[in-house]
Amino acid sequence: MAREAGDRPADGRSGEQVAGREAVPARAGNDREAGDASGGLDRSLFRYIWRHSKRDQILICGVVLASLPLYFASLDLPRRIVNEAIQGHAFEKGNETAKFLILRLQVPDWFGGERLLFSGFDVDRFELLFGLSSMFLLLVLINGAFKYWINVAKGALGERMLRRLRFQLFSLIMRFSPDALRHTKASEVATIIRDEVEPIGGFIGDAYILPAFLGTQAATAMAFILIQNVWLGLLAAGVVGVQFVVIPRLRRELLRLGRQRQLASRRLAGRVGEVVDGIAAVHSNGAEAWERAEIGHRLGGLFDLRLRIYRRKFMVKFLNNLLAQMTPFLFYCIGGYFALKGQLSIGQLVAVIAAYRDLPPPLKELIDWDQQRLDVQVKYEQVLQQFLPDRLLGLDAPGRDDSLCGRLAAEGVGVQEPHGPVLSNVSLSLPLPAIVAIVSDGGPAASTFARVLARRVVPTSGRVTLEGHDLADWAGAALTRRIAFAGVDPILFPGSLRDNIVYGLNRRPPASGTHSADAKLLAEAHRTGNPVEPFPADWIDYAQAGVADARELDALILDWLTRIGMGEEVYRFGLLGQVDPERHPDLAARLIEARIAFRERLAAEGHAHLVEPFDPARYNRQATVAENLLFGVPTTTALTGRALAEHAVVRLVLDRTGLADDLVTMGERIAATMLEIFRGLPSGHPLFEQFSFLSADELPEFEAILARRTATEASAERHGGGMLNRIRRRWIGLGRYGSADATRLIALPLAYIEPRHRLGLIDDAFRDRLVEARGQLRTALDEAGLGGVDFYDPDQVCAAAPLRDNLLFGRINQSVADAVETVTATGTALVQEMRLAPAITRVGLDHQVGPEGRFLSGGQRAVVSLVRALIRRPDLLVLDGALSPMGENRARTVLGLLLERFGRENSLVAVLPNDRVADRFEVVLRAAGTQIHGPDAKAAPPAPAAGEASGGEVPAGAGVAAPAAAVSGRADNETGPEPARVEQDVRA
Repeated sequence: MAREAGDRPADGRSGEQVAGREAVPARAGNDREAGDASGGLDRSLFRYIWRHSKRDQILICGVVLASLPLYFASLDLPRRIVNEAIQGHAFEKGNETAKFLILRLQVPDWFGGERLLFSGFDVDRFELLFGLSSMFLLLVLINGAFKYWINVAKGALGERMLRRLRFQLFSLIMRFSPDALRHTKASEVATIIRDEVEPIGGFIGDAYILPAFLGTQAATAMAFILIQNVWLGLLAAGVVGVQFVVIPRLRRELLRLGRQRQLASRRLAGRVGEVVDGIAAVHSNGAEAWERAEIGHRLGGLFDLRLRIYRRKFMVKFLNNLLAQMTPFLFYCIGGYFALKGQLSIGQLVAVIAAYRDLPPPLKELIDWDQQRLDVQVKYEQVLQQFLPDRLLGLDAPGRDDSLCGRLAAEGVGVQEPHGPVLSNVSLSLPLPAIVAIVSDGGPAASTFARVLARRVVPTSGRVTLEGHDLADWAGAALTRRIAFAGVDPILFPGSLRDNIVYGLNRRPPASGTHSADAKLLAEAHRTGNPVEPFPADWIDYAQAGVADARELDALILDWLTRIGMGEEVYRFGLLGQVDPERHPDLAARLIEARIAFRERLAAEGHAHLVEPFDPARYNRQATVAENLLFGVPTTTALTGRALAEHAVVRLVLDRTGLADDLVTMGERIAATMLEIFRGLPSGHPLFEQFSFLSADELPEFEAILARRTATEASAERHGGGMLNRIRRRWIGLGRYGSADATRLIALPLAYIEPRHRLGLIDDAFRDRLVEARGQLRTALDEAGLGGVDFYDPDQVCAAAPLRDNLLFGRINQSVADAVETVTATGTALVQEMRLAPAITRVGLDHQVGPEGRFLSGGQRAVVSLVRALIRRPDLLVLDGALSPMGENRARTVLGLLLERFGRENSLVAVLPNDRVADRFEVVLRAAGTQIHGPDAKAAPPAPAAGEASGGEVPAGAGVAAPAAAVSGRADNETGPEPARVEQDVRA
């Protein structure tokens, strides 16, 4: 990362000169020709294309030129076939044979004149006909091969350039200035890279090659027509000229409408993105109808634009086709007249018509190319407006990489926002390392000054120096490594807890020899200016974290999470996480051991009946019908919920074993019972949670299904059950159940558990047949090669099941009081005795945080953001509201831990909302309006005791500067969360 996203040109300097550092020519990936990226994109699309693809363009154009002689020969062969073979002009003087395949080399007279290379064969009239026809077919195949190669080559060229363009745009996004970011919607920029450059990429391959290819083909065909007859050639040239003059003029309105359509589409995407980002506010304010109306209005305007485009487009197409069809009419009329007058042979007329048949397609494509060129230039200019140099930060250049220790001074620092100044002429100095508080007065000055120190905002006036050296003299990469920032709104990315915490350490590209990437893929990356570093790969800089490997890094992360108070939550994540035997072989083996020990301990305590284990030969009464049928965990959505009842292999096995009819009957009884229970209840009633077969919205659907069954039974009672009556009922739609109804009823009892729901629907005969069907289903899935189920095996870990389920390997008996508490206590004690808690907690680091961290609470996101900063061991840690989402107690604990560990080798700067804890900081700055006053120096407070620092919750310990050996040693002796805290989490 070249520099923080918050950097901005200072002192009115352009985006090419940032923070006193001259921008260097950009290097998009490894491309030495990508100098245009330093100031954005090249102003000219064609110059951009030529700069990055001239060698390929020249090569393909050379192949185009090489194909022209053969194309000309294919145009001339129809004339020879008609005149020489069919009409017999080659045999006019009474010759019974004629020469075929004479090869001559045409050279200037001064170079020796024409040379005969091959005298040819003597053939009769039929042989000449077949020979010329075969030559024509051969030339058609050769010309087709040329076209195939040219089209594939220019298509590949276009895709390479599209890949380059998208990567450059993404690289430029990483350099957006803060002002540009404030005025840019993420959804709009994503739309530009994803959609708007797509037609540009498609045009890039055609930019030079298509006019060269089609133009030379059209010129060759036109030259051939002129050779045969000048008047016909001039006539064709006149029609072509009209097409090239009139059609582009008519298409200018299309360009204007297309530009409006693109802008309207981009605004629509931006608005939809805003609504999605703020969907919670939409729901809480009941603004759904208003938002739908606004989007409908936008869609109406877009529809009108597209309709006008279609009308103009097809009107132009009609005129173009009309002009294209006029020429054959004139050829037949005027060419026929010349042929009747003897001024044109029949073969020449046929050849001219055949040549003109090949003329309109390239001409039409050339006109379309010109239209596409104008359209793409408009799109490129609109994309260019989003990436102008004045919106970009300068590129990082080599600079200082010294430790941030010494006298830090702000000299006339000011920050100007569009609404006015936020900071004005702030001048002060601080000794680093230090523990500094910035007390806010409720305005933005304190937060802004903290961001200036964190290099998230570059001042518009003044400068920040360290020991007299401007911080702009430091390399951007060095500052991002030495300064860490944690704000009130943590930014998390989809992935695991671990991925987000180590995000700041992903700055060490693996050596090129450490991966075995495909040489072809590397070559393509080189050609398109993309990075050649391996990905995915281990990019983590373990040295910056002070550890040796991934295991020690996990121990360090867990150490910080535990001290901050999130260790128990990560442990719970681990219980609900999945154990991959390949990634966690030791834990998988210990789980099998713990499973056996757990069963033995329950038996020894007389509690074996509290857990019904999974047994391949028995029906588990505490599990659902679906779980008993699959006897495993589905790994595909095709075998979950209603989809399980629709699965072809499952239905085949159910029909074969007779279970389908039983499940339909069970579904009928469940639906009738639920309709009776839920009739009149509101949708949020607790009974819907207890009987989770169907929701309130599904009640009318099942009511209609049962009504159809009642009508069928009434018809059978009235008309009898004979074959004709059954056919009649099926014909009028009164069959007992259609396929869709049967599927819905089969799906209903799949979630049924007899001890929980107690409707008396399952007997021993049904259980035996279901166990039998279980084996048949597993065999049928294996034979079909579908898979989709991770089956339970007493001697193996089920990788798709949660770790907790792997430990229990069964279901808790719901019919026994306090069964959950008893089983949980036994499991907790066993986990502690076997010292499995650290490994389970490590699995919790694989917990997915979701988009923007939505699967975590606000406090959990804040902890992740803070630990991400701490494990980097920064010289300067800046906190701007980072502790407020954690809650008062945890925030007090974390602050005590940070105050204990910072100030000796590392500096801490924290923005405080008031003076309540300001006396615990060594240096206090105070915001007043747009000014920062201070510092108020205080004596360094004594380090709080362990219990005092943690508020009696979490003992303080090694912090950012802790040696790796101490961290790894603690991991070896760690027993995980306290038993009392673990006990509540080992629940089924």
